[in-house]
Amino acid sequence: MGLMSFIKEAGEKLFGKGEAKAAQEAAAKAPSPETIAALNAAAAKAIADYIVFQALPVEGLDVAFDGASASVTVSGVVPDQATKEKVLLCCGNVQGVAQVNDLLVVKEAAPEAQWHAVVSGDNLSKIAKKFYGDANKYPLIFEANKPMLTHPDKIYPGQMLRIPPA
Repeated sequence: MGLMSFIKEAGEKLFGKGEAKAAQEAAAKAPSPETIAALNAAAAKAIADYIVFQALPVEGLDVAFDGASASVTVSGVVPDQATKEKVLLCCGNVQGVAQVNDLLVVKEAAPEAQWHAVVSGDNLSKIAKKFYGDANKYPLIFEANKPMLTHPDKIYPGQMLRIPPA
């Protein structure tokens, strides 16, 4: 459990479409407590849907979004540490999210991964060299960040990656 920081301007653009977009437009026109609550609920639903779309198993998944602080709170029960870390990445690597409050419970404890914020010029080989001393171990990082990563060359500055133990 804890609070993780992310780069607010980087990440998946989940809030500019569907219900989230409609809620944003309504809040912009009439920023009442009701429209702000609707916007936060739509954003939370978009993040929860993204977690489900990634096929990450979470029992009792609950996602809350607070637009004022750009924070997400996520809770539920996950089978292992890797799933927990992937869920946190799904919540945090979203444009408009600056921090994630982790209330997830892990059924089977394991060592935590390290984290790396991608900077301009990074690639998975360079990151593997930094953490493992061997650029050819980049597939470990790629596999650890699937299904959010679909190709080893598709990372972007500001994205947070999990770096599993070697």
